[in-house]
Amino acid sequence: MKKKPVFIAFSTQKGGVGKTTFTVLAASYLHYLKGYNVAVVDCDYPQHSINMMRNRDITLLDTNVALHELAMAQFSKIEKATYPILCTSPEKCISSVQKLVAKSDVEFDFIFFDLPGSVNNPAVLETLSQMNYIFTPIAADRISLESTLSFATVVKTLIVNDPETSCNGIYLFWNMVDGREKTNLYGAYEAIIRDLDMPILKTFVPNTTKYKKEGADDGAILFRSTIFPASRVLLKGSRLAELIDEILTTVKIVDNGE
Repeated sequence: MKKKPVFIAFSTQKGGVGKTTFTVLAASYLHYLKGYNVAVVDCDYPQHSINMMRNRDITLLDTNVALHELAMAQFSKIEKATYPILCTSPEKCISSVQKLVAKSDVEFDFIFFDLPGSVNNPAVLETLSQMNYIFTPIAADRISLESTLSFATVVKTLIVNDPETSCNGIYLFWNMVDGREKTNLYGAYEAIIRDLDMPILKTFVPNTTKYKKEGADDGAILFRSTIFPASRVLLKGSRLAELIDEILTTVKIVDNGE
């Protein structure tokens, strides 16, 4: 019998705070660099942003000699194909994943879900209730934070606190942190979060353009990709490795190493 993969969603109802970016970065880091078997479910219908990114990545391999050579070297080293990206809708999400797991020759360790942000959609709530863990990026902007905390409160009340669901918790983490901002600003926000009894990860993700860097026609230094892990050069200072290590600890999985 196949083992059950861990279902994870980076989820929030606030756009522009990184849920799709972190889905791709975590999936690629764990699959290509850490040796886990990963799949991604793109439920963000109809745009399917992650699948569109995969298409851009594939097109770039045909035009960028350096990236093509890097892909060949990566395959030779890890002997793994790219992780599958399943395009579906929130309504068909879980049944589509069950079929993928049943038919695949690979035993998946993690399946990441990219969902629409609206908790007003019953299908989104139903899919979130099937997640083992939900991670929610937050930013130190009042309007954005209020919206995200409202979302997190709904998820915690309706899903996490319901013993009938598969969800072990929703965890917040700071994204787009400006190093010039005073730490007492974050302390004030975290006091509010503690009052809501919301767990928050220790890792702060800095505000850096690295997180937007995809492939280019020249060179092989890239950060956000569905075919490669983040470049070691750009990993420095990004705190992505620290974030994923903390996520692995949270889901109680021991790091496989490199």
